[in-house]
Amino acid sequence: MLRYFTSSDLQIARLPRPLSRNYHSEKGVWGYKPSPRREFQVAEDVRASRNSQGNVYRFVEAFRQHGHKLATVNPISIRASKEELQELSPAFYGLQTQDSVRTAGLLSGPQVAQDVAQLEQLLKDIYCGRSASAEFSNVEDIEEREWLARNFETLDQQQLQNAEKCEIAELLIKSQAWDNFMALKFPTVKRYGGEGAESMLAFFWQLLRDSVQANIEHVVLAMPHRGRTPLQAALLNMRPAKVFRKLSGASEFPEDIEAMSDVISHFHVSEQLQVLGKNLNFSMVRNPSHLEAANPVAMGKTRSKQQMRGEGAFGDSDSQPFGQHVLNVILHGDAAFAGQGINQECLNMAYVPHFEVGGSLHLIVNNQVGFTTPGERGRSTAYTSDLAKSIQAPVFHVNGDDPEALARITNLAFRYQREFRKDIFIDLNCFRRWGHNELDDPTFTNPLVYKIVHQRESVPDLYAQQLAKEQVLSESQAKEMRDNYMKYLGEELALAPTYQPPPSYFEKQWKDLQLASSKELTYWDTGLDYSLLHYIGQQSVAFPEDFNIHPHLLKTHVTARLKKLENGAKIDWATAEALAIGSLMYQGHNVRISGEDVGRGTFSHRHAMLVDQQTNEMFVPLNSMEGGNGGKLELAHSILSEEAVLGFEYGMAIDNPNNLIIWEAQFGDFANGAQIIIDTFIVSGETKWMESNALVMLLPHGYDGAASEHSSCRIERFLQLCDSKETAPDGDSVNVHIVNPTTPAQYYHVLRRQLARNFRKPLIVVAPKTLLRLPAATSTHEDFQPGTLFHNVLGDTIVKAEQAKKVILCSGKHYYNLAEEREKRQAYDTAILRLESLCPFPVQELKAQLAQYGNVQSFVWSQEEHRNMGAWTFVRPRFENLIGQQLHYCGRCEAPTPATGIGKVHKREVDEIVAAPFEL
Repeated sequence: MLRYFTSSDLQIARLPRPLSRNYHSEKGVWGYKPSPRREFQVAEDVRASRNSQGNVYRFVEAFRQHGHKLATVNPISIRASKEELQELSPAFYGLQTQDSVRTAGLLSGPQVAQDVAQLEQLLKDIYCGRSASAEFSNVEDIEEREWLARNFETLDQQQLQNAEKCEIAELLIKSQAWDNFMALKFPTVKRYGGEGAESMLAFFWQLLRDSVQANIEHVVLAMPHRGRTPLQAALLNMRPAKVFRKLSGASEFPEDIEAMSDVISHFHVSEQLQVLGKNLNFSMVRNPSHLEAANPVAMGKTRSKQQMRGEGAFGDSDSQPFGQHVLNVILHGDAAFAGQGINQECLNMAYVPHFEVGGSLHLIVNNQVGFTTPGERGRSTAYTSDLAKSIQAPVFHVNGDDPEALARITNLAFRYQREFRKDIFIDLNCFRRWGHNELDDPTFTNPLVYKIVHQRESVPDLYAQQLAKEQVLSESQAKEMRDNYMKYLGEELALAPTYQPPPSYFEKQWKDLQLASSKELTYWDTGLDYSLLHYIGQQSVAFPEDFNIHPHLLKTHVTARLKKLENGAKIDWATAEALAIGSLMYQGHNVRISGEDVGRGTFSHRHAMLVDQQTNEMFVPLNSMEGGNGGKLELAHSILSEEAVLGFEYGMAIDNPNNLIIWEAQFGDFANGAQIIIDTFIVSGETKWMESNALVMLLPHGYDGAASEHSSCRIERFLQLCDSKETAPDGDSVNVHIVNPTTPAQYYHVLRRQLARNFRKPLIVVAPKTLLRLPAATSTHEDFQPGTLFHNVLGDTIVKAEQAKKVILCSGKHYYNLAEEREKRQAYDTAILRLESLCPFPVQELKAQLAQYGNVQSFVWSQEEHRNMGAWTFVRPRFENLIGQQLHYCGRCEAPTPATGIGKVHKREVDEIVAAPFEL
């Protein structure tokens, strides 16, 4: 019987950090708690034994370090037996086989060796001879190494009961039966079954049991497509009829839902399971075909659930920096784990403040082939798991033919994760019975491997035969399990035509929300009484009397903001942001801003975090604001990553609709590094999976002479990704909302609108750089009062409508250049309209504005981007089709890169594009 947890196992007084780290707060801030180091000493009698037998101890340590190299963990090896290693020879340490030894203090458990020969055999049995091996010499912390050695060396003492073996066997048989049934009934379907890796069911069987014993209440899983549907059907309560209905050509959602849906290998479950008489919430995050992309999403969702529970870094207790009731689990493919850079990013985030989730439990399903590439050609390392060493994570290698060994290792890995709250890996060496999919022929490129695979029996059959020999499960009982499940699947197939999938969205924390309207654009009053905003603004720059603030910030940030608030005028971008965030917090919403150096802001404008100039202690003023409903601000300074970090924020956003989650790119073009997350999750997640989110992306944009990379956030790409219509007015239901605001008040309203609406949509903000401090780009207190809102179009307040003969339309910061040029020319016959919202395209507001201009003879679209970039190709067809007027272009000509790197050319272009609309 494997060892399970009791509640006393979880009373850990002090938790370790993987490395000593300095952070801006030794006291802790909301979302981060420092972890005091644990105190650990090797027992004196153990040290004495090791010191008195120095060479013997070196011999034992050699097996702990190198034993895995000789372990029999590959079920389909095409190589001859491995050579002996000189490091594992007693003679290498000056030992003779007949030399006497004392194992006390050297090995754990009841094993006893009288001489070196017996010790060598013991070590071979433990570290080389069974179906599991261990790598943990890379772990620097001595307590962890001692713990791992002790528990791995006593692993065989934990045996399964017969009833438990039968439960595992039944799950393996069901997995195989599922794949056989699918092959029989749907022979042309790429199902990405689990054949060859069925023993992963033993991993989940053990994981669920350990979880409820440890009082975990929610498991969040990221998993690729291989073996996904048999796992869901056999263990996670997914109705097979749902899959069969899908394969008949129907949707996995109710018929009244307009969704584009996804393939069966991307199906997910969110279920409350019954395990050992206890409830366990289990959610599998959605995944696209981009392998490993779902991993940071699961991490973010896990952290969100810890936050919602108010535990760990978000709780009041000082003793526990991590929550105790939510566990993150990630499955990897072998080639993908070694090859996809997002894994390095995720591991690098694992112990970073504001991103850590208290350790993840990883299982690598090691097929030993990536598409058609042999494993050793798909990486430069010995093992596919070697990336785990970058964060000193222990790795266990397991033979996939031994589900019991996998169950024991799963329990060991689980206990390590609970004890030390760090990441740990299991490398499950198995195989893929068919090719990349069931319609592929892998013998083209891997003939020797697949000669072995095709000649050998399946994992479930081998295990059933083993249990039959042990007289635990007879052949007839195994056949009955198989027949019963095949019969059940047949019944589900018969029900598929009439099966109606239940709604799987807008439940629990989402129950008060709905899908956005496809018929209209809605407007939301996001203004507040200025006396409240004045108070919030003051609190955004308040700091304790003994806090040593930077003198420059005191003058230019604190004192300047207080003056602006008092006057109610010249309110700048950063102040408006603080008012939006602070007011949401006052109303009880939590806000998180993530990105590189977001506390200060890339352009040194935000300063939502202050740092004591003498102690280095960090202080977040808004988190000390009194009154209101207790919302908090988390400033998450991220690693230099876009893909994994944005995926993490998406995971938080899909889990809780009541929090405002903001990701700020250092410059807008940094979004390029996160394109997989943008394409496959943010802009398409709702139509594929009915999964809404209100994630905000701030993308600083503007042609300021910074050459190509930092000039453009590639507006055109986001506009291409939206499903706005060219020939009919948009409703709120467009998949992503894209705005290019020109005033601080507009920014304030669009942030508050994210949580004010009764639906959730991702928001792309084409964010400013120069407007952050431009005197003309400010707002007054009237712009924030009750009754005010975000305007999709800002009209012209300078030119009289009856005098206008030309209308220039533009978006974003370019407006201020045009307005300045108009003033120079005194061209008061030219009106300038600002499209603050690009998607949804504001047809009705635009018509209402243009209706004033009865004498206009021409309409011009002016932009600073090149013609093949920016919003031109998006705006033109909508304007001409829906407004019914021809639109002329003024801007830079076509180019292969966003901006020139030649200063003189940039200046000439600026002059030309500003003048052109007035001279057309």
